[in-house]
Amino acid sequence: MEPRKAYFHLPGLFEFYELYRVFLPLYRTHRDWFYDWCEIGSLYGAPADCLWGGGRTGCSRHTAREVLPLAQEYGISARLTFSNSLLREEHLADRKCNALCALFEKENRVQNGVIVHSDLLLDYLKRQYPGLYFVSSTTKVLTDFQQLRRETEREEFRYVVPDFRLNKAFDKLNTLSQAEKDKVEFLCNECCWFGCRDRKACYETVSRKNLGENCPEHYCKAPEGERGYLFSKAMENPGFIGINDIRDIYLPMGFSNLKIEGRGLGSALILEFLLYYMTRPEYQIHVREKIYLDSMLDLF
Repeated sequence: MEPRKAYFHLPGLFEFYELYRVFLPLYRTHRDWFYDWCEIGSLYGAPADCLWGGGRTGCSRHTAREVLPLAQEYGISARLTFSNSLLREEHLADRKCNALCALFEKENRVQNGVIVHSDLLLDYLKRQYPGLYFVSSTTKVLTDFQQLRRETEREEFRYVVPDFRLNKAFDKLNTLSQAEKDKVEFLCNECCWFGCRDRKACYETVSRKNLGENCPEHYCKAPEGERGYLFSKAMENPGFIGINDIRDIYLPMGFSNLKIEGRGLGSALILEFLLYYMTRPEYQIHVREKIYLDSMLDLF
């Protein structure tokens, strides 16, 4: 029996296309530079101005016809982040989002998926685009373990992303069946305050913005929230999952799927995630040099 592998679901299918256009050839050509216990499970994201978008506001200038061939060429599943939590029936007819789903279903040599929050949208997508798979979004903020268990029992979801505050609930997580464990996709590198009670409100503000509604800005009240995302700060979070945790705890427990957040961050920080989670320390300098020396890539 082969050792269990970790499958990383990486941010920025649209947002960081230029970075992945350089990184993926390195990953294929120099596979020995990267840990042999990890693979890329998917790339996720959404273009700008998507009515169904949620989690983060998309800001990419790249189109689906650019990003999909890249993912398919490297045998990687592409996911649309359509996790808007406030959709109404009239929103389901949106032409842009439907066209994206149709294209993702058509270009499906490696099956593509959609990350969803709204059950209204989920039911619609199941009927209209049965060739796609579905992921239950972390924007549901599943902090109660029984909520998580019920979500993993839903046949329509291939993966379920719980709130990061369940990451270390090992006694409860170990009661899941192997089929349920295979569905759980842990958010590894969240920087949000562990005691935050405004997470749903934060996500709902993004949903309202994507719907074009006038709404007050959500200001983070967390301690030092004004500093924004810092990877060093995320590493101190009680819910942080590091590479030793993955190898020594999660993989032996039977969990394989891990989500890296960061669609709203810059390419340089995404590169740091790729170096930390996937690249052997002795080769990190080689990956940095190859990417920084690419004159077509602006990381800053």
